[in-house]
Amino acid sequence: MPVQPIAELIRFARHNSPFYRELYAHLPDHVTRLTDLPVVPQADFWRANTPRDNRLLTAPLNEAVVFRSGGTTGSPKFSYYTRTEWREFTAAFGAGLVGAGLRPGHRVADLFYAGDLYASFSFVLDSLHRSPVANVRLPIGGATPWESTAATLEEFRVQVVAGTPTTLCSLAERLTGAGRTLPDVELLFFGGECLFGDQLPLLRAAFPHAEPRSLGYASVDAGLLGEAVPGGDPRLHRAFTPHTVVEILHDESDESDEPHQPGTSDEPHQPGTSDEPVTGNGVPGRLVVTDLRRRLMPVLRYPAGDRAEWVDRDAGVFRILGRAEEGVRVGPVSLHTEDVHAVVTAADTHGEVTGLQLVVRRREGRDGLVLRLAIADPRQAPSALTESVTASVLAARPFYATATASGHVNPLAVEWVRHQDLAVNSRSGKLIRVVDERPHS
Repeated sequence: MPVQPIAELIRFARHNSPFYRELYAHLPDHVTRLTDLPVVPQADFWRANTPRDNRLLTAPLNEAVVFRSGGTTGSPKFSYYTRTEWREFTAAFGAGLVGAGLRPGHRVADLFYAGDLYASFSFVLDSLHRSPVANVRLPIGGATPWESTAATLEEFRVQVVAGTPTTLCSLAERLTGAGRTLPDVELLFFGGECLFGDQLPLLRAAFPHAEPRSLGYASVDAGLLGEAVPGGDPRLHRAFTPHTVVEILHDESDESDEPHQPGTSDEPHQPGTSDEPVTGNGVPGRLVVTDLRRRLMPVLRYPAGDRAEWVDRDAGVFRILGRAEEGVRVGPVSLHTEDVHAVVTAADTHGEVTGLQLVVRRREGRDGLVLRLAIADPRQAPSALTESVTASVLAARPFYATATASGHVNPLAVEWVRHQDLAVNSRSGKLIRVVDERPHS
């Protein structure tokens, strides 16, 4: 299917989708610019996009592949692709894998998760299949016992291993614990979550000759977002022109004197509050995407859920800055996972921490934050590091200490675990960065 002119896509969505007809009811009959459209309000979008009585789709559900997303937080959300749309989606992403480092003849192990309508395993396998370079595909999956996975990687002398950072780190921890390495691996293709610097020592120990690289940036709901940009920063991606249009929009909170604290409210962003695109480089904002090929489930100025900044706007290159909504509220205190992660990394001068989760617990009528930190041997966690991490987080977020002294929250605590003990999503294998253990009944 050819790329559609923006005006035609808007007209088609308004005519065939009840959701978009209502969303655009206040607009003139003929709209030609994306900036004339409101950003999609996600809560309304997903309320309309139900398996029964769907008000988002532009046609009856007679031919499509269906995937589920949103399993980590909130209720499941379903995304639909016609066979043509899925083929073009994976072909474009497969072409981007060449820029990520895929070479002719590479033997690639797919360790993403499959089943339960989850997309990543099939998506990566189909993208490899439709890549313009020849490759050998090994569909292992993320739920295979590590001994079997390691044996397959060794038997085929696999050169590329693809999976979430959590899956790759868990395998690395098992390998190093058994005194084994996989020196034939050249590339670690990661996706689905950010890869942090504190995870690199563990990966280097198990894969001594491998370079971690983003395999690209996409999601089952938003579709194509960015192809990997070669270089030293795996957060850099280039928009999939002409398939999609990426915008970075100003945050209303960026104009405030208070630091931005994403994730502190359950209210979705409402259209019209801060929908103006960022025009310069280096200005953080919310990333939204418009897909110029999808028609069954139109994606028009859809929030991807990440914050980003332009590195070279003219060339379409941007840097991912982390999840827009990934934060936690502990009593009156708001914290963002990216901020806490940066503080812990700075305090961990010897690079001992290999993973981090923010755990919220409630005790004696008060909320409290526990930093769950992964280390090689939790029994030998240095007390000095515990003190340094605690002091650094409290220094970066002094309101937490104030709230503790006032009796509003319990003291900040540190819990040492092995990397394999960190909580992950049972379907996707992704690390759950915020674990809320408070009773909600």
